[in-house]
Amino acid sequence: MSAHDIQEVRRHMDRLAADGIDVVRVTYPDLIGTERARDVLLAELPRAVEHGLAFCRAVYHTSPQGDVVPVSGGLDAGLPDIAVRPDLDTLTALPWEPGVATCLAEIVDPATGSAAPESPRDLLRTVLERCREHGLRPVVGPELEYYLCEPDPAGGWRRYARDPGVVYTAGLRADPDNHLLRTLRQVRDLNVGVISGNHEFDGGQFEINLIHSDALSAADRSFRFKAAIKELARREGRLATFMAKPFNDSGGSGFHLHLSCDDADGRNAFDDASGPYGLSATARHAVAGVLAHAPALAALLNPTVNSYKRFGPDTLAPWLIDWGLDNRSAMVRIPPERGSGARLELRLGDASANPYLAVAGTIAAALLGVLAGEEPPAPLEGYGYDTARSALLPTTLSDALDALEADTALAEILGKDFTTSFLSYKRNEVERFQRFVTDWEFAEYAYHL
Repeated sequence: MSAHDIQEVRRHMDRLAADGIDVVRVTYPDLIGTERARDVLLAELPRAVEHGLAFCRAVYHTSPQGDVVPVSGGLDAGLPDIAVRPDLDTLTALPWEPGVATCLAEIVDPATGSAAPESPRDLLRTVLERCREHGLRPVVGPELEYYLCEPDPAGGWRRYARDPGVVYTAGLRADPDNHLLRTLRQVRDLNVGVISGNHEFDGGQFEINLIHSDALSAADRSFRFKAAIKELARREGRLATFMAKPFNDSGGSGFHLHLSCDDADGRNAFDDASGPYGLSATARHAVAGVLAHAPALAALLNPTVNSYKRFGPDTLAPWLIDWGLDNRSAMVRIPPERGSGARLELRLGDASANPYLAVAGTIAAALLGVLAGEEPPAPLEGYGYDTARSALLPTTLSDALDALEADTALAEILGKDFTTSFLSYKRNEVERFQRFVTDWEFAEYAYHL
């Protein structure tokens, strides 16, 4: 490290020590958006910054069940290291862990000196650099839903506060233990830009909204938010899940993205009072790009086998590739605001999506639309879900992965190495699911056959 770098690290250490902090938790997302981390004693922070923390690169290829998936650069390469360096600009205290601060990490492949191909944060940076080359700065506002579960005396987990008919409420009627109030205050103090929260449609389901910001910050904050929600639930002896559809008798959890772009002068490039629908050509082309690449986007925004059980008619989850003006039954909704608030809302994603990949894929598709310069079809009018009017989204993860592989334009922006790794990892997930005997199969067949 240079003398200036050492001075900066010491400055951070002095500030942390003055606040009573003696441990720094260094975190980063794996390929599916799960938090990976290491706790570093404050005195060892300079060494971590200079040399990095050694992690096995195959952490990106490790399944939720702990299996190392055979992805290029992992098992075949002898399980090499990546270097994980604390990003001290992202330091913040953990409100619920006295004496602990947390920060995100920069990921470096020691063999090349560059970022690991699977690093989601670096993938998003690459996409944003392509946008900057064309004078656009994406701005993103994330909306995330999750279910809170509590231990079931019969075993497993059940929904917390299962009363029906409590959509868009707050207070004890929908939340008898004040989970939401506690969580809002704790996550507010984590500085991830929380605005508000409410009980969502189904029992035990909540939504918390985050401010809009530049795209990298929005993805960083979404990643940290999801990790925080899960950690805080564990402190309550509960389970918070961002699974797309955890229960058969309830709806799914979405990850809606509001996207606009600033131009080189800092103005909203999506607004044009004289344009059709009050939208600029840039906005309309962006909508057309998202529609054109929607089948491939599904692999990134609906990335699990379970994701496709959230879709269907009358679910208010997108089922068809369409767009509409302030129409929540469309895949792409244009909210009514114009001027600085002009934007599109992509309702495709579910809460299980890796925020970095969801944001990167959406922006890449919008950029391809801007570069192609094509207009979208006429917007949806009335209630959607009419297959005679719009094409169907992929109905399985396998179909979505095939669409991503076939979408060479989107894959080129995301990068060949990343796309190959992601497809390999996710196809392994599909194969494992297809071999697994489910409770439904036993209940359906065992007695009668």
